[in-house]
Amino acid sequence: MSRTTIDYLVGAGAGAIGIGLYAALILVPAWSAYSRLWERLAAAVLSLYVLAVLVGVGVAAALAAVYAWD
Repeated sequence: MSRTTIDYLVGAGAGAIGIGLYAALILVPAWSAYSRLWERLAAAVLSLYVLAVLVGVGVAAALAAVYAWD
């Protein structure tokens, strides 16, 4: 296996684990907190904002680490 393939596999695995954790720790509790369908759908859509913030924090931390690597 080449180094590039290993990098892609690690990235895909980390992405899959991250999406799984998002679903288990954020989406499922938001969905089960409400009983009406429209409330559940609204909670699911609003939880995407939480996901966007988490991704943004991760990207910012990675950029800070790359910048400070010197």
